[in-house]
This record gives sequence, structure tokens and C-alpha cells, in this order.
Amino acid sequence: MICERLHMKSDIAGATFMAAASSSPELFINCVGTFVTEGDLGVGAVVGSAVFNVLAVPACCALVAGRVIELDWWSISRDCLMYAVAVLALILTLLDDMVYWHEALLLVLMYTLYILAMVFNDKLGNFVRSGCCYTRKPKLFTEVTPLLFKDKNLLDNANRVTVKNQKINDVEQGTKFIKTYNNSTDTESSNSYLWSWPDGMSSTKKLFWVVTWPLCLLLWITIPDCRQHPRLYPLTFMMCVTWIGGVSYIVAWIITIIGDTLNVPDSITGLTILAAGTSLPEAVSSVLVTNHGHGSMGISNSIGSNTFDILLCLGLPWLIKSLFYPGVPGNHWVQINSSGLSYSAISLLSTLFALYGALALNKFQLDWKVGITCACVYLGFLVLAALIELNVLFDVNLPICPHF
Repeated sequence: MICERLHMKSDIAGATFMAAASSSPELFINCVGTFVTEGDLGVGAVVGSAVFNVLAVPACCALVAGRVIELDWWSISRDCLMYAVAVLALILTLLDDMVYWHEALLLVLMYTLYILAMVFNDKLGNFVRSGCCYTRKPKLFTEVTPLLFKDKNLLDNANRVTVKNQKINDVEQGTKFIKTYNNSTDTESSNSYLWSWPDGMSSTKKLFWVVTWPLCLLLWITIPDCRQHPRLYPLTFMMCVTWIGGVSYIVAWIITIIGDTLNVPDSITGLTILAAGTSLPEAVSSVLVTNHGHGSMGISNSIGSNTFDILLCLGLPWLIKSLFYPGVPGNHWVQINSSGLSYSAISLLSTLFALYGALALNKFQLDWKVGITCACVYLGFLVLAALIELNVLFDVNLPICPHF
């Protein structure tokens, strides 16, 4: 509904609103890690989820789709370039294991520039496409029927109409998936699922219905259904983000206790468990839109989420913490406990190069070959990051305090 009212293209919607909403867990997790536990939980979750979004999400999209998905090379190149700049800024910020207030402010300002670039995306895209060999121009009317128009004026008018219609189709693409989803969703069936006993289901599904019914009821009460009340869609959006924030706090609290009990550093739990858990919204939403034929929207969502994670989910809590709540009065910085996160941040560039290289070699077509390549690289990253954070290769984490 937001995209429909703002007339946004699908790749822009995926890189902004969709990315911000699905990345809100990382924002709340880093707020908890920065202000409450004062550990590396949030940084590890953001770095780990960034790799998950770059490698695991495209792998899921490619393997689940079961067919070749054509991608828009400009959308992918644009988001990869902006994400690479964000990663470089993160690497420079983490080199000395301290985040100063001006470094955090720079990250937040960079995200503002990212949004401005999205606003002028059409002009920038047309400028780049005009001089690139990958340009896919709309087929002109004269190319289809060259003998029907002998008058040059008629030819020019036909070509202008064709290009104009192509631009209108690009704008409408952003709302296509939303309309399809809304038309195929039966609100009454969802209400009947909540209020009626599920007949014809297996015992396992009935048990799952009983266990989840209180939560479904609570969500039904607190989140308005914008399909029945379209004017309430901003409230629906905000309530969903609020619920994600509350659940993220509980998850961060539980993961911190588990890691402390098992003597596992916060950076490890953040890179693995929290990264995969908080990135599930990106994975699910990207797979859904990819299955509906919007491959560029799905990939832009996953990469745009990383830009949001690094620049805002990390930068904003760091900025507030360093300016208003420093650990030592007068020292306006945030201390990073693990030195290994710098190496993990550097590895983000290698994962980005792996994704973009695989897509470029495959002519920006998302298929099973790209999916398997991304999955293998992701597994390799997890093994390497775990070895670094556990001090197997070299010492980056201080010993955990013993329990008495």
C-alpha cells in the first residue's frame, strides 16, 4: 500500500521500505547490545546478517524459485556499490576497536545520502543506462513494423509513445505484487482460522494451532488489518515494527544468557544464531517476491537491508551512546570488545564480490548455479568467522570471566 500511494518502483521499494521494515530486528538487537548488555551482540548480528542476506537469501531465492529469474543489472549494481561503500566505512570505523561519535555520525549521514540517491534513481539510472552495453531498451515500434511508417514524424511519435508506456509499466511494477497478494488473500478465511476449530487437520497441526492461538489473538487485537481498513496502513506498519522490537529484546536477552552459560563470546552468537534469526524476514519476503517474478525486488531487498543495517542500525545507537551515555564521562566513544569483528567486516567485501561476480558471469540471471555458489561461500564464511572468534587462528577475544 505504501508503494502504491507513492508510485514507487519495485527495486526502490525493496531497497528502502521493505529493507527498513525487515531489518528492524537488527536495529533493536544492536540497541540492546549497545545500551543494555554493552557487548558485541549487535555488531555480530549485523555483520552476520549482512553475510546471510548477501549469500543465503539469494541462494534461497534461486533454489526455491526452481526457474531462471531475470535481474535488472542496474538495480543490482547500484545496491552492491552502495553496500560496498557502507562496508568500507564500517571497516575504517572498527579498525581501532573504538567508535567515536563523529564516525557514528558519518554512518548516519551516509544513509541519508543513500535515501537521496534513491529519490533520484530514475535520472541516475537513465544516465548510466544510456552509455552501457547492458542497456535493455524497450523495443521501438519502428523495429517491429518498419514498413508501416514512412513519415518521419509518425515514426517519432510512435517511438515516444512506446517509451512512455514502458516508463508507466516500470512505475506500475512496484504495486503489482501488492495487488496480486491482496486479491489472492481471503481475509475471512484468516479470521475463521482464528475463531473456529481447525477440522480436517492432523494432530500435530491442531496442537500447533492451540499453542499459537493466544499469540495470534494478541496480534489480531493490537495490529489493525489494513486490508479491511486501508487508511490504517501506517498504524499497521508501526505496530508490526513495535512487535518486532519487543520480540528482539527477548531474543537478545535469551541469547546473552545462553552464550554466557556456555562460555561462548557474544560475537559468535551474533554471527550465527542471531544473524540467521533476525534475517528470516529478509529471506521470507525476498523468496515471496522472487516467486512472483520480481527477482530484482527480492535481491534489492536483501542488499538494501545490509546498507540499512550498517549505516543506521549500527550508526544510530553508536551515535546516541557516544554522545549522551558514554561509558566514561568525557570519553565520547563506544568500545568494541572483539578485535575479530574487524576481520569479519573485511570478509563482507569478499562475500559481496562473490555474489556480484556470480551474477555478472551468469549474465544477471538467478538460477541454481548461482544458488549453490552462494550457499557454499556462506558455509565457508561461517567456518572462518567461528575459527577467528574462538581464538583458534589467533587471539582476538579476551578470556571469558569464570563463573563462581
